Amino acid sequence: MKTIGLVAGPCSAESREQVLRTARELKEIGVSTLRAGLWKPRSRCGTFEGVGEKGLDWLCEVQQELGLRVMTEVALPSHVEKLLESGIDMLWIGARTTVNPFMMRELAESLRGCNIPVWVKNPVSPDIELWIGAIERLHLAGVKDVRIIHRGFCTMDSAPYRNAPLWELTDRLHTHFPNLPFYCDPSHIAGKRELLMPICEKAISLHVDGLFIESHCCPQEALSDAAQQLTPQALAELLNTLNVLIE
Repeated sequence: MKTIGLVAGPCSAESREQVLRTARELKEIGVSTLRAGLWKPRSRCGTFEGVGEKGLDWLCEVQQELGLRVMTEVALPSHVEKLLESGIDMLWIGARTTVNPFMMRELAESLRGCNIPVWVKNPVSPDIELWIGAIERLHLAGVKDVRIIHRGFCTMDSAPYRNAPLWELTDRLHTHFPNLPFYCDPSHIAGKRELLMPICEKAISLHVDGLFIESHCCPQEALSDAAQQLTPQALAELLNTLNVLIE
């Protein structure tokens, strides 16, 4: 039986009650790191763009009450400042930010000397050089703990998935940075919870270090990405079917 890392939690932190309930249910199945988006980069204005800074208090409550590590996405230096002040354990940089070298340079500077893990998702476009460049900018800023997340790419035809996995690109990236922890985000590749299994199986067969999965206590009520989120109980069933242990 293979042991893998696991980061799980809702696409978005929507309320204190939702975050704490989801965190408690995830802890019951053995999850030790909670992810939840606070600042949500959305394609259209007028959609739910996250609760913002106030959600940091909810994540800190998860840390203190449940002893879980917590993380959220940052897209601006101001996000980094608030996050570091709050004592959040980790952060990730999303696909819509990785694609922009100017923003990556600003984020890298805001993270200069940072001693917490910084996870980097692939850019939305299938451009391996942008992904490499984002990681290099963080390294040049002295960020020592950089980790990688593969969440699929926007292409003309990604059917049946939401984002095309393009496994050959991830293999090239992993070859370029062989010592960096490499996780797969099957939720954003699949786009639908019923398609998660084959993506997880493929990722595990490629020896990823772990999975980065969206899980919500009530996915049908989620304010973002409802179709791709699992309940914690369904996540436990998925892991059991995959025959993996989590750390």
